[in-house]
Amino acid sequence: MNGIAAPWFDKSEYEDRLARVQVKLADRGLDGLIAFQPETVTWLTGFFTRGYGTFQCAIVPAEGRPAIVCRDVEEYYLDATCVFSDRAMWKDGEDPFKTAASAAIRHVGGNVRLGVELASGSLSASGFKKLRESLPAAIWRNESRLAADMRLIKSPAEIEYQRRAGKVAEAGMQAAIDTAGIGVSEREIAAEICAAMIRAGSDLPGPGVLSSGERALHLHGGYSDRVLKRGDIVQVETTPNVRHYHARFMRPIRVAEATEDDRSLVEALISIQDAALAEVRPGVAACVPDKIYRDGVLSNNFRDTYTNKTFYSVGLLLPPSGGEPLEAVPGSDWVFESGMTFHTYVLARGFGMSETIAVTGEGIERLTNFPRRLFVA
Repeated sequence: MNGIAAPWFDKSEYEDRLARVQVKLADRGLDGLIAFQPETVTWLTGFFTRGYGTFQCAIVPAEGRPAIVCRDVEEYYLDATCVFSDRAMWKDGEDPFKTAASAAIRHVGGNVRLGVELASGSLSASGFKKLRESLPAAIWRNESRLAADMRLIKSPAEIEYQRRAGKVAEAGMQAAIDTAGIGVSEREIAAEICAAMIRAGSDLPGPGVLSSGERALHLHGGYSDRVLKRGDIVQVETTPNVRHYHARFMRPIRVAEATEDDRSLVEALISIQDAALAEVRPGVAACVPDKIYRDGVLSNNFRDTYTNKTFYSVGLLLPPSGGEPLEAVPGSDWVFESGMTFHTYVLARGFGMSETIAVTGEGIERLTNFPRRLFVA
């Protein structure tokens, strides 16, 4: 279990996940589920390959073992990572939808009620049309959230991967602070972040958000050839993963100098975040800490509007996925539950402060534990 080419969890954990999915299928009167979301396939069966961008899916009957449909060149990783043996493989030049339809008939039947993950980026509208044409007697139901909602509650083993990812994120942030300075390019900083995170255990190198100057005032900037100048804000969010389980965080950086106003703003943002996180515990509505974030920023006139979400769930994420389908916005009616994990952040005037947290029985555990202050590089 120490390598990529091996199951990431004990077989019993996968069997428990399968049993819970099958209970849901039975409750909804479905004979099976065809899962196209790569995270669902990996979470449910263990199967992981970097080639998940090609056609693959898991056929999950309401009773019995699931089967994997994938390209034949992925057989090594299928043998190494998947805890279930049934499979159907297609070769280049063949129609993978016909392969999937034949496998579905073998494992579930043709005249059946099937759930399907229509929200997956791996299943196009034309692809679903082909699937329906290949299974003309099936009745289809969109079940994009069936497994996705189950993945919101992490097992202890999943959270342990996220703890490790948090440590990796800290190594990346330290590299950013150590490298940033007058005359240093964003590209140089990104290279040092990537190197530090890979050495610390990240499966992917990406530095995450990294921008300076004007772009630091806007979310989701990527690194460029821009060279840092005195007084620049550098917006950094390190986003590593361990076994593709994520933890991430932001810290504010000024180049060479910072004002007292800068320091006061960052201290206020930290206080707002502390007040919001103090309210997070099982049974508390998401709108409670969300409102604390928004009211704190707006009442201090740090921003004219506050439109972004304040929490979003993170866990097993395979690019291009950047988060799980649960987030806190005004009016959110869901409540926190033990085992949920979130990235939670507050932003104002180019300064960002964020953490990855796990919800516990009593409150939260911080999965990222880097010093919380304004850094001057």
